[in-house]
Amino acid sequence: MAIEKLLKYEQDSRFPLTLSKSESRLYMSFISFAFIALFVGGLMGLLQVLVRSGYYTLPAGIDYYQVLTVHGVVLGLVLTTYFIIGFQYALMGKTVGISDTQYRVAWLGFWVMTLGTVMAAITILYGKASVLYTFYAPLQAHPAFYIGLALVIIGSWIACFVNWRQLYVWKKKHPGEKSPLLAFMVVINMIMWFIATLGVAASVLLQFIPWSLGYAATIDVLLSRTLFWYFGHPLVYFWLLPAYMAWYAIIPKIIGGKIFSDSLARLSFVLFLFFSIPVGLHHQLTEPGVQTTWKFVQIILTFMVVVPSLMTAFSMFATFEISGRRKGFGGLFGWFVHLPWKDVRFLAPFVGMLAFIPGGAGGLINASYQLNSVIHNTIWVTGHFHLTVATTVILTFFGITYWLVPHLTGRKLTPSVNRLGIIQTICWAVGMTIMSAAMHIQGLLGGPRRSSFSEYNGSEQVAEWGAYQVAQAIGGTILFIGIVLMIYIFIKLAFFSPKGNEEFPIAEEEKDAEPTPMWLEKWKLWVAITIALILFAYTIPIMDIIQHAPPGSAPFAWPIGNN
Repeated sequence: MAIEKLLKYEQDSRFPLTLSKSESRLYMSFISFAFIALFVGGLMGLLQVLVRSGYYTLPAGIDYYQVLTVHGVVLGLVLTTYFIIGFQYALMGKTVGISDTQYRVAWLGFWVMTLGTVMAAITILYGKASVLYTFYAPLQAHPAFYIGLALVIIGSWIACFVNWRQLYVWKKKHPGEKSPLLAFMVVINMIMWFIATLGVAASVLLQFIPWSLGYAATIDVLLSRTLFWYFGHPLVYFWLLPAYMAWYAIIPKIIGGKIFSDSLARLSFVLFLFFSIPVGLHHQLTEPGVQTTWKFVQIILTFMVVVPSLMTAFSMFATFEISGRRKGFGGLFGWFVHLPWKDVRFLAPFVGMLAFIPGGAGGLINASYQLNSVIHNTIWVTGHFHLTVATTVILTFFGITYWLVPHLTGRKLTPSVNRLGIIQTICWAVGMTIMSAAMHIQGLLGGPRRSSFSEYNGSEQVAEWGAYQVAQAIGGTILFIGIVLMIYIFIKLAFFSPKGNEEFPIAEEEKDAEPTPMWLEKWKLWVAITIALILFAYTIPIMDIIQHAPPGSAPFAWPIGNN
């Protein structure tokens, strides 16, 4: 390992770096765990839509909400976190390198996360933690569930510190140089993740664990929800920003183009850091314990996220058009027609980009004070999440898989696997269109989210919702077929494809692009502004929640409790 690293740092002036076999094993461990989670969570999703259709009953001993919790936790937290950390480690290893010490610490983070995941999974499977992935109080889980969640968070923090250290070491060796774009993006995402998870960590460590162990008789429900959504909304951008990394810096290389603007990409990520965290109250618009003034303030901050999103859309389509016209494709849409539609590395992320158009529009509705009252806690919200994280993000992750896994395993993306990947992408798009559309429509008709609908049997609502629930079952079944195909593709790329060297596609910037200003590297300033926005948006609301807590409920139950 030491010799490999020495050789690697001797070629440090060349870009990108070569990943060693030991590094590849680390990155593949994270990604492999993510695909195990994909299968387990996907199976639970299939069972849910079949139960809601009214034509399937779960076997005795299996509760619907137990299945729902597995689906949400495994896909929303485990799959995404493992894949993102593995992908980001690969980006950092390729652009700035990893030392022996960083490598060992990264493995420590993996095992801490895995221990926590196994603990939480066991409690759910034993029916001791059917509290959904939001784990709202006063629903209570076994203490091992909360301890497991705490370990997952701690393990992810280890990854944060490793990534920050990697860039710090690189900057020390390259004074006065701008950091590699992908490394810059990874560090931004991990800063956002670390700051956001402080909220849920405080809630788990100081409220849920003491409460579940019996050290506290009560829990402040509103404070626990507020701390969760302080984390819960930036979680969406923790999912999304790695997809943006691929869009900005990977896809241009795949289509034979270049990065439209390095500066624009960096600025959009800085803006995401500012406006992704202090906005969680827009998930609590119907809760009476938060003043409407602060809800309104956070709605304004939420809508600010539209700016970097539009910057990203502009940058991507500018890249597509410039690349196509350089290849001689004229006319108004000639460049669009000649994009590499038969290359699944491009097709899967592009379908994800398209899904983000209705997904983003739905997000604006969710964050609107008046419109939210129409769809709040309906299955519309579930349909929205399946357009954003389960389509935009996951299809981009699949697109990354087609080149990253063979690159790490020393194999090739064959034409046959590429064709199967195109079929998988179409299957996913069709299944998600059917299921998500049915969820949105049923939500507008008042269909509740999270519910099995069994309590509505024989009512007029079920008669009105019936066709949409069947459509969800059809779409969900098609999606599960897509999951099985993707698992097969992953196994094929990891173990059975022909040996070879698959490209790790990192695009270069346009030669005539404006130089990237060094003020974009002012990390202390960006973190300070982010903290200032958080303090502005949350200090008074949280003080009000604590001050006006119900009698007998302590805001935090650690280290002293209310026995």
